[in-house]
Amino acid sequence: MKPFTVHILGSGSAIPTLHRNPSSQYLRVDTCCILIDCAEGTQLQLKRFNLSPMKIDHVLISHLHGDHYFGLIGLISSMHLAGRINPLYVYGPPALYDVITQQLALAYTQLRYRLEFIPLQDKPFTSLFADDLLEIAAFKVKHRIPCWGFLVRQKADQRNIKKSFLSQYRLSHEELKAVKNGADYVNAQGEVIPNKQITCYTHPAGSYAYCTDTLFAPELSGLLQNVTVLYHEATFMQMHEKEAAETYHSTAAQAARMAKNAGVNKLIIGHFSSRYKDLTPLLEEARLVFEQTEMATDGMCFHI
Repeated sequence: MKPFTVHILGSGSAIPTLHRNPSSQYLRVDTCCILIDCAEGTQLQLKRFNLSPMKIDHVLISHLHGDHYFGLIGLISSMHLAGRINPLYVYGPPALYDVITQQLALAYTQLRYRLEFIPLQDKPFTSLFADDLLEIAAFKVKHRIPCWGFLVRQKADQRNIKKSFLSQYRLSHEELKAVKNGADYVNAQGEVIPNKQITCYTHPAGSYAYCTDTLFAPELSGLLQNVTVLYHEATFMQMHEKEAAETYHSTAAQAARMAKNAGVNKLIIGHFSSRYKDLTPLLEEARLVFEQTEMATDGMCFHI
């Protein structure tokens, strides 16, 4: 299976700290690179962690609060100055298109590359992109303004044929190809041997869900079922649950409940309020509910 990694560029919320930038993540699925959210300072984080902005193919912006997109126009402009040629696909709230075009117009900038803007739709779930490597989708979350989460699913490689089967049957080139592509095998006696019995994946296809900013919304667990890794905001501790609800955010315990309800393999919590100097209590709070929880820190890389 091709590599699938998530690099945390920013793990904080609205106000940057010396140790936590606001939201941004860099995903790499084989040769495809995706940027999710682009807070101020994202370009510096890319340089700091040796990640190439020029390799970014898709930019996903969850909503129009500044800590999620104030770094975007700078990144777009730097790509222009660096001589980018390849098209850039930007997905975001419809109003983001006007923000980008007005900022470029005020700077008298005509991009030398094609910027393709795809507005996010006001639907519970929308497919955004698919090719031979991956699928990208968006889903609505509950925040004070229109806001979306994102789901990135890796497409599976061809299945590997088990050695025990190959030693028992002599397959032609055409039969080998068909079985690798998912076909059942019919032997000389006419017996059908299901593909799942004779093949396996060396590494299952991975999936990653990004869920911020949002109220705790248990109904989302259906969309997130069996995701490999879930990133869910944990802006507050449970003792501040009332404030979380008032500001349409979640607590660490609520993020963990979402992970448990969805049956995910691993939870990453982030988007921490700058009030918390020590984040260990948030991690401990989440692990009481869902043990397979990790805490996002700037520069951390997760393998899906």
